[in-house]
Amino acid sequence: MIADTIEDFATHLPQMRAVAGLDLGEKTIGVAVSDTFLSVASPLETIRRRKFTVDAEALLAILSKRNIGGIVMGLPRNMDGSEGPRCQSTRAFARNLSRLTEIPISFWDERLSTVAAERALLEADTSRRRRAEVIDHVAASYILQGALDRLRYLRGGAL
Repeated sequence: MIADTIEDFATHLPQMRAVAGLDLGEKTIGVAVSDTFLSVASPLETIRRRKFTVDAEALLAILSKRNIGGIVMGLPRNMDGSEGPRCQSTRAFARNLSRLTEIPISFWDERLSTVAAERALLEADTSRRRRAEVIDHVAASYILQGALDRLRYLRGGAL
């Protein structure tokens, strides 16, 4: 099930289950997870992309192991808010993934999430090599944290 809005997504989330955030790139998928209270996003890992079936299998294994109740995918809108080819690719991935799982899926505007992640890693004095290894799942945590903050607001500040 794909929710068009985060508000609709909120109504389909099971209680006391973590949510995963995904930063879908051409070569990698950054994965972050929340706590069961949906308050804090933490970077988890980066999956090297191969083909959809292999990528989905790896992703579903992570989701199952962590008992994930929802998926928030970063939607790479253009700076003017329009949707280009990367958004279409992300939406297609979500449609294909939704055929394999009952976990609700939604999208979150990911503009500048990678920039914010890069800045945080630079401030932490992370080496260039290490930044390259972790940037995708750190960006996924920024995406997920934005969605979690919105979910908390929708629920009146208390989960």
